[in-house]
Amino acid sequence: MNHAPNAVARLRDQREDEGIKPIQARGFRSERCRDCRVIISHCLCAWRPTVETRSGVCLIMTGKEVFKPSNTGWLIADIVRDNHAFIWSRTEPDEQLLALLNNPQWQPYLVFPGEYVEPSRVTNTVDLDSSKRPLFILLDATWTEARKIFRKSPYFDRLPILSLLPDKLSRYRLRRSTRSEHLCTAEVAALCLELAGDRDAASALDAYFDVFSQHYLGAKQQLEVNVSTPAHAELLPFIVNPQPVPA
Repeated sequence: MNHAPNAVARLRDQREDEGIKPIQARGFRSERCRDCRVIISHCLCAWRPTVETRSGVCLIMTGKEVFKPSNTGWLIADIVRDNHAFIWSRTEPDEQLLALLNNPQWQPYLVFPGEYVEPSRVTNTVDLDSSKRPLFILLDATWTEARKIFRKSPYFDRLPILSLLPDKLSRYRLRRSTRSEHLCTAEVAALCLELAGDRDAASALDAYFDVFSQHYLGAKQQLEVNVSTPAHAELLPFIVNPQPVPA
């Protein structure tokens, strides 16, 4: 399977080449894996899944978000073959983004809560019979930033709005949120993939997200790596060259 490079990692590298320094969040002095962004002792790279996907994803990110080690957008880009990521600009939208939205092979869906949009634009389903492949546009930012991006991006105005109806609260524990029903980007993407019929990819992303959370928090709390968890077991079928799991 040909897999495009991780677009979030590409954006990070591009920003660094431009001389933009990462934010110095708590724990920034700890050495992190360049690929998975987790502290070296709890590196996640051996648990990166491989799975086929028909859907594509496009992450719209803020300049700060691309540097955050707790960001989950790069998990999506690790899994979905056709992954794209762009830094949002109100005044100078990326020409490659505009070209992607107009590419005839894709049916873009902007993923956003339906209560903020006129009902005629809202759908809760993905058209699986279309000759076009679904492309999910995900606003990978804080809720306040995402609302600003939504309001001030007129090139999104013609897109259908995919409003998700999650049946469970967020499992994201790496950052505080004022509302527990707000899902993180990886959880949103997994729901989108499920709706699009990419069920293996949805299952792999769900498990990958849980494994990432365990490794990330384990490193933060200075706990030993534990790969004998249910999440690791769920992810194992999607690993090409799995490592032996201790009994």
